[in-house]
Amino acid sequence: MLTPDVRFEGWTTESWTRFLHLWKPRASPDREPTRPRGGVIAIHEGGRLQKLLHTKTGRLDPRGPWPVPLAELAEAHHASWALSAHAGALEEVMERFGARLRQSDDLTAQMLLVVTIVREMLQEGSIERWPMRLHGVPQPSEVVVHRALDAVCPDGHAMVLGLFRHGDLWTAGVARRRGNGFDVLAGPSELRPRMGVLSGDWRRDYRHLGRAVEEHYGPLAMGCFAEVDRFRELQVDPRPGAWGRAAVVRDLVLSPMPMGVRLALGADGARFAFETFRMVVGRSDRLRKLEPYMASARKHLGSAAGHRDVSQTLGFDPLAALRALLRR
Repeated sequence: MLTPDVRFEGWTTESWTRFLHLWKPRASPDREPTRPRGGVIAIHEGGRLQKLLHTKTGRLDPRGPWPVPLAELAEAHHASWALSAHAGALEEVMERFGARLRQSDDLTAQMLLVVTIVREMLQEGSIERWPMRLHGVPQPSEVVVHRALDAVCPDGHAMVLGLFRHGDLWTAGVARRRGNGFDVLAGPSELRPRMGVLSGDWRRDYRHLGRAVEEHYGPLAMGCFAEVDRFRELQVDPRPGAWGRAAVVRDLVLSPMPMGVRLALGADGARFAFETFRMVVGRSDRLRKLEPYMASARKHLGSAAGHRDVSQTLGFDPLAALRALLRR
C-alpha cells in the first residue's frame, strides 16, 4: 500500500528506533520469566528432520523423533509458535509467486498473492503452523482492502499515531494517502517545531500535534494518541472492550475517529458489558431469568451499530480476529 514514489522524512535514528520497537512483543522476560518466547522452525524431507531453528537461540539439534505434533515441538523448545515445511517449500512459494505475478500488481496485490500461495500450501500440507489463531478467517480481497482503506483514510488525507511520555512527544508516525497507497511516511522531526510550547498534559497537547499534521501534510482522517506505556499495554490486551474502555476514560484519544472505527469500538464495548452481565447472572437464579432479554438486546444493538453488517461483508468478525492475534 505504498506508492512508487513514497517519501520517508522527519525521522531521526532515535524516533525511528522507538517507532519500530512499538510493534515488538511488549512482555519482557523480567515481567513474565516463564512465558515461552520466539518460535521454532522445522525443515524436513523424506520423513526425517533436516534442520531445526529457534528464532531466539539459533540452531538446534535436529536429531530426534519425527514427525511430532507442532504443539509438542514448541513446548519441548519453550517456544510460543512452531512452523514446519518440507525442504524446498520456500523456493516453491517464490516459483508460484513469479508464475502468477502480473506487471500491473501493486504492493497490496503482491502481498495478498503471497498470502494466497502460503494458504494453498498449508492446505496441501507442505507447510504447517501452530497455533492456528486465524483458522477460519477468510483472506480479504483487494477490493475489500481498498474499501477498508477508504473508510479509514480517504484519498488526500493523513493518519497519525502520536505517543507521549512525561509530557513530551515520545515518537509519532504520519501516513498520507494518495490514490491506492501512501506517498509519505513521516516521523516527528518535522512536527515538533510546529506544535509550539507544550503544556505537559498530553490530553491537551495532542491537539497541537493534530494541527501540525494538517498544516504540513493534509486533512487529518484519523488520529490515535496515548501515553506510550498505556499503548503498549493495549497492544497485548485480548479482553473484549479493552480499547473501548481506554477511549472512554481517555487513556486513549482517537480524534478524529472514522465512523467505522467508532462503530467497532462501540460494538466491542457492548460485547464486554454483556459478557460481564452473563458472569454476574450465572451466580444468581433470579437474575438468570433476564439473560434471554439481554441477549435479544445485544442482538438489536449490534445490528443498529452496523457491526453485524461489517462481519457479514468481511465474512468474519474483525475484532475477534484481533483478539485471537493478541491472545497470549
